[in-house]
Amino acid sequence: MTDCLPNSTLVLGGARSGKSRFAENLVTASGLERHYIATGRAWDEEMQARIDQHKADRGSSWTTHEEPLALAERLAAIDGAGRAILIDCLTLWLTNLMMEGRDTALQAAALAAWLPQAKARLVIVSNEVGLGIVPENRMAREFRDHAGRLHQMIAAKAGEVYFIAAGLPLKMKG
Repeated sequence: MTDCLPNSTLVLGGARSGKSRFAENLVTASGLERHYIATGRAWDEEMQARIDQHKADRGSSWTTHEEPLALAERLAAIDGAGRAILIDCLTLWLTNLMMEGRDTALQAAALAAWLPQAKARLVIVSNEVGLGIVPENRMAREFRDHAGRLHQMIAAKAGEVYFIAAGLPLKMKG
């Protein structure tokens, strides 16, 4: 595939599958300067505790950038040779876009269009949400559909794609 980005990896998996740890290990093993783009928002105390724990687990060897909405712009601002950038995660970013009433298709296309310009090693994490039952409400169905389309766009460009289940990686591409 000519449009494939060999220096990028998409890591998909369910909740608590081990995908973030796997992605962090990929970045650490690269030996490059480590940057982490956190897309999550603390909507409540429990989420804030999760964010704080993830940050503590990574330690001081990572530079953390919190970016809930302007993902392509933040990537462009911190991109550079000699760096590895981990984005965690696309589905939280998608949630933020939907909660703000943003055009998710436009934002996803902007992100996918920016990726070929990357000089940094990119590792992108996202939750696979399309393996369960059909959600009972419209917003949840729209979220699932947006996530599926976004994953297809990013997977088409990524040099590698992994699916993580029970902490075990399955290499799907690359």
